[in-house]
Amino acid sequence: MAFLVSSLTVLVMIFSRPISSISCDLPHSLGSGRQETFTALDQMGTISLLSCLKYRTDFKFPQKELDGSQFQEAQAISVLHEMLQQIFSLFHTERSSAAWNTTLLDRLCTGLHRQLEDLDTCLVQAMGEEKSALGTEGPALAVKRYFREIHLYLKEKKYSDCAWEIVRVEIRAAFSSLTSL
Repeated sequence: MAFLVSSLTVLVMIFSRPISSISCDLPHSLGSGRQETFTALDQMGTISLLSCLKYRTDFKFPQKELDGSQFQEAQAISVLHEMLQQIFSLFHTERSSAAWNTTLLDRLCTGLHRQLEDLDTCLVQAMGEEKSALGTEGPALAVKRYFREIHLYLKEKKYSDCAWEIVRVEIRAAFSSLTSL
């Protein structure tokens, strides 16, 4: 649960910078599916967290690597894209379908996919406008390492229902912080 506080702080710092110089309308393009995705994530919880307390873990959100004070617009968009892509990949697996209501899981994945498609345009434009965006590799790599830890955790816990619930809460917190764009 330490993730929630640190990730909210970091991601708000990253994404609170104005992105208006990029010709795509980032908040508008992502806004349509955002609430639907958050609602699906929220509704997916079917297990009491109290029964899964022994499964809790700190996934070590990469706060230091995602220090938003040094980010350029393209870097922020790249990190957002990587976060959404990783969340989509996590829930768009055969193993995840065993743990969740398939209707809610489909709604979640569809919403994430739409947001990624919208964000792709902005990412291409931002990378074209900011040639110095090569620094996106560090923060995006940190996000990939964070999600690799989540994947390893699920594997270690044999993709149990409680492990998935802990991950759902973790991802819900991350997604919640992304909605503050």
